[in-house]
Amino acid sequence: MDQNQKTILKSFSPVKVLIPVFLGLGATAWLFIKDDKLGDLASIADANMWWLGAALLVLVIRDLGYIYRIRSLTDKFLTWRNSLDVIMLWEFASAVTPSVVGGTTVATIILNKEGIPLGKSLAYVMLTAVLDNMFFIVAAPIALLATQGEVFPTFGLEASDISKLKWAFYVSYSLIALYTFLMIYALFVKPRAFKWLLLKITSIKFLRKWRVNAFQHGNEIIWASQQLKGKNAAYWTRAILSTVFVWCARYFLLNCLIAAFTDVTLAEHLLIISRNLIFWIVMLIAITPGGAGIVEMAFPSFFGLFLGGFSNVVVMLYRLITYYPYLILGSVFLPKWIAKVFGRQPKEHEEFASEIKG
Repeated sequence: MDQNQKTILKSFSPVKVLIPVFLGLGATAWLFIKDDKLGDLASIADANMWWLGAALLVLVIRDLGYIYRIRSLTDKFLTWRNSLDVIMLWEFASAVTPSVVGGTTVATIILNKEGIPLGKSLAYVMLTAVLDNMFFIVAAPIALLATQGEVFPTFGLEASDISKLKWAFYVSYSLIALYTFLMIYALFVKPRAFKWLLLKITSIKFLRKWRVNAFQHGNEIIWASQQLKGKNAAYWTRAILSTVFVWCARYFLLNCLIAAFTDVTLAEHLLIISRNLIFWIVMLIAITPGGAGIVEMAFPSFFGLFLGGFSNVVVMLYRLITYYPYLILGSVFLPKWIAKVFGRQPKEHEEFASEIKG
C-alpha cells in the first residue's frame, strides 16, 4: 500500500474519530449533570431563531472563505470542488488530532494527492500556518489593549485560577510567536541557514536520533521557500485578507449564539470577540483531539458572564455547530476522496470506508 495512503487511513481511523466524540460529549454531559441543569436544554426552544440562523450562515461563510483562500494560495490550481474536498478533510484532520499537532501533515498529503507537487504542498500548508499564527500575534495585543485587561475572565474563578489562565495564555502566545517568526525566517529569509541550524542542534549527542528528521525537515523548508519566491503583491493581499476574514467569521459565530439567548450590546460583542481570541490561543496548547473536553470545561469561565444559566446550553450548541459536523462531513468526504486520488479501492479500503460510514 502507498505510504501516503497508509498515513491517511491511520490518521482518519474510526478510533481516532470516536475519541474526540466521547471526550466532548462526556464533558458536556458532566457540565449539565454536576449543576443539575438538564432542564436547561428546553431553553433552546426559546432561543432567537434569527441569531441561530445567523450562526449557521456565518459558519458557511467561514468555510467559503477557507475554500477561497486555499484556491487562491494554490494560484487557482485547485478547482472549487477540489478546494471543498481539501478543506473538509483538513478540518476533519484537525478535529481528530490534538490542537498542538493539528492536521498539517495530513493536509500536505491531501494537497499532494490533488496533483500539487510536494514542495508546493509543503509551502501552502506552512504558509497557512504562518498566516493564521500572524493573525493571533497581531490581534491578541489589540484585544488586550482595547479591553484594558477585561479580556481575561474572572467569572467563577479563584485568584489562583485566573493567574494560571494568564500564565497559560502568555506561554501559548510566546510559543506561537517564537514558532511563527522562526518559520518566517526559515521560509523567507535564510532557509539554508535554518537547515544548518537544525543539523547543528541535532549533532548534540542526546539529540542525534532526530538528525535524519532534522535533515528531512530542513530540505522541506528549502523546497517550500523556493515555491513562495516571486509571489506578487496581489497574491499576498488575497492571502492576508482572506485569513483575516475567516478568523473574524470564526469568532463572530459565537457572538451569534450568545445573542440568541441574551441581549448583547455592541461593547459586549467586542469583548466577546476579544475573549474568544484569547480563549483559542490558550486552547492551542490543548493535548486532546480538537481540544475535545477541554473546550467544554473552559468555556463557562470565559463566557458565563454574558450567559448566566445558558452557558452550558451555548457551549453544547457551539460544539455541535463548529466541531461535530466536520467529523460527519469528513467521514462522508473521505471514502470518496480516497477512491478518487488512489484509484480503485482494494478490499481493505472498501472495508474502511464502510466502517467510517457506519
